[in-house]
Amino acid sequence: MSQEPISKEEESVDKLPNILFLADEPDKGLWDYFEKEKLDGIDLIISCGDLPPQYLSFLATYFKGTVLYVHGNHDACYEQTPPDGCTCIEDMVYEYHGLRIAGLGGSMEYSKGVHQFTEEQMKKRVRKLQRRIAKYGGIDILVTHAPAKGLNDSEDLPHHGFDCFHELLDRYHPHIYAHGHVHMNYNYNQPRETEHNGTIVLNAYQKLIYQL
Repeated sequence: MSQEPISKEEESVDKLPNILFLADEPDKGLWDYFEKEKLDGIDLIISCGDLPPQYLSFLATYFKGTVLYVHGNHDACYEQTPPDGCTCIEDMVYEYHGLRIAGLGGSMEYSKGVHQFTEEQMKKRVRKLQRRIAKYGGIDILVTHAPAKGLNDSEDLPHHGFDCFHELLDRYHPHIYAHGHVHMNYNYNQPRETEHNGTIVLNAYQKLIYQL
């Protein structure tokens, strides 16, 4: 993982961006039945993890904007086959037209996987990320794979949320917190969008378009 914050976009935009959030399962309308017009009006694509790298590479080929991602717990293949034309934002702040976007991938450790972490390990990542956030004076969007504890997580260990994510939510109050990992079909009462202390919490399962 890169250890330095990066900034790719320098020009300002004259409208608030439409963001396409993705996670967990490819959307058939964006792959099997793809038409490039389906990306019209989208300014930025952000993956919250657990998607085939070929899927993200495919979208990056047709999408003229930026594609960002964090790793999911099933993304070990990214080590050998990272998605082409996309930017990993693990443990860093990425600035997109003035929007400060921070990323932390992975899930709770349950089988010693490459993108699995204990609460203590994730807490160390959060604290390192805070030092990078300080250089930007805060964040506007927080992107993770696993949810925060108590926010759309589940009782089973693989889908436990991280308590330390609340350090970022409660200190910086990002406008959006987007995560994946908890599939909408796990629980039909699972909310797609909710709110936490002024932050909009989005479950990005498959796809979700949001305008800031």
